[in-house]
Amino acid sequence: MTFRATVLTIFPDMFPGPLGLSLAGKALAAGTWSLDTIDIRDFGIGVHRQVDDTPAGGGPGMVMKADVLARAIDSIGADSRPRLLMSPRGRPLTQQRVIDLSAGPGAVILCGRFEGVDERLIEARGLEEVSIGDYVLSGGEIAALVLLDACVRLLPGVMGKAVSAEEESFAQGLLEYPHYTRPQVFEGRPIPEILTSGDHAKVAAWRRSEAERLTKIRRPDLWSQRPAENRPEFPRKKGSTDG
Repeated sequence: MTFRATVLTIFPDMFPGPLGLSLAGKALAAGTWSLDTIDIRDFGIGVHRQVDDTPAGGGPGMVMKADVLARAIDSIGADSRPRLLMSPRGRPLTQQRVIDLSAGPGAVILCGRFEGVDERLIEARGLEEVSIGDYVLSGGEIAALVLLDACVRLLPGVMGKAVSAEEESFAQGLLEYPHYTRPQVFEGRPIPEILTSGDHAKVAAWRRSEAERLTKIRRPDLWSQRPAENRPEFPRKKGSTDG
């Protein structure tokens, strides 16, 4: 099954953008996933192809029109893919949501612009609002690229080793452990001795411990979600800037 992405935007030239490069680009060329863009302005009103209007009740900016967006979405036809709206007020995108999306048929993604989208369109077309973080972008296109990159890299055959995804940040509810490679010593800082010991069990235990330590320090919200028995205490590291 090919993962199918359809993006609705007033800036179709922004796609595939970075998704046409590296692993995502190779997978796109190989047909592992597909990407279609729909220019919302093709469904705009009048000679200027208007897609927005002033907000009801007054206020700054413009609002994307429900009737225009409905025509754009309806042009896709009915299918089982989730319909997403990239929005700063949406539910935060998590690795688990990415995993679920990547295991499905793909997604229809609406990129908002201006002050937002007419609420009636969101309700009428059953859009799921998704946020990539607590900040505001100029539009939903960059957020859509982020979401698609996160999904595509999990598709079968895209990454070189499946185990890579299993050990990444958030895969086990933890941040990822630190990584090192040659040279053995860099500016007086050596690779931790345990990583060159050849003892795979000790290496695995060290990595787990470091992942837990970093999660507790940097993401207490994630750490607090773990069962109490899985939340060991960690001594403060000398000279550490992580707490």
